[in-house]
Amino acid sequence: MEAGSQYDAAASFDPLRPRLTRVAYRMLGSVADAEDVVQEAFIRWMGANRVAVREPEAYLRRTVTRLCLDQLKSARRQRETYIGPWLPEPIVEDEDDEEDVTLPLMLALERLSPLERVAFLLHDVFGQSFNEVAATIRRDPAACRQLAARARAHVREARPRFQVEKQRGLEIANAFFAASRSGDMTALGAMLAADVSIHADGGGKRSAAPAPILGFDHVMKVHKALAVLFRKHGSEFVRAGFINGLPGFVTREADGEFQTTALEIEDGKVTAIYVVRNPDKLRHLH
Repeated sequence: MEAGSQYDAAASFDPLRPRLTRVAYRMLGSVADAEDVVQEAFIRWMGANRVAVREPEAYLRRTVTRLCLDQLKSARRQRETYIGPWLPEPIVEDEDDEEDVTLPLMLALERLSPLERVAFLLHDVFGQSFNEVAATIRRDPAACRQLAARARAHVREARPRFQVEKQRGLEIANAFFAASRSGDMTALGAMLAADVSIHADGGGKRSAAPAPILGFDHVMKVHKALAVLFRKHGSEFVRAGFINGLPGFVTREADGEFQTTALEIEDGKVTAIYVVRNPDKLRHLH
């Protein structure tokens, strides 16, 4: 391929790369997989008849979506053998997710078929018409409407009912870090809902609970034990931020590895704690 042609392809593709990566990540829940998909789309873009493409962004989003569909089919098989709870790779931002695809919603999407997931994201999140969705996934519009409706019914409970104010969310995250690391169980308990849960993803690479920990008493028991370890070995606060749309924080633990903690908050109480410890999912934070 001529260098000029490659340069032209990159010049039109690179401004779109961040948005395409965002689309792919929302579909796959993996930063590395999203980047691989977008790079494959670029390779195909270099070989395409670009002069004939009237809307490059729409064309490339369609290409990325189809590649994601292929990836989702194999990802479902990989999830079946994953050790312990699976959480999406954490994206840490200073502001919460403008597309309202929070971590609980991403987990709910995991329960959908690949076609349901794509139809829901394209229509309900990215605002595409069902005609556009149909052209992307090669189904008729009526079928796409049914796919999105089924998905919507499954994920309805995962949509935030009461959006926590941004600054208040970060204040709770900072207070949670301070109480959990210092062993102030009174302060920590005051933040937790009665039905609070912990979901920890170690992926078999670092220690983590093999199943979700459910209920106030069990969560408090875990944090009492963790506080003893934190006093002995320390837990360095790196930064607060929004992790997949939820307030939380990044820490560096005693083994030198990063860890992310995201908090689902309703009515001022923490209802779920999502901890990613799998180092494979944290490499991009470096």
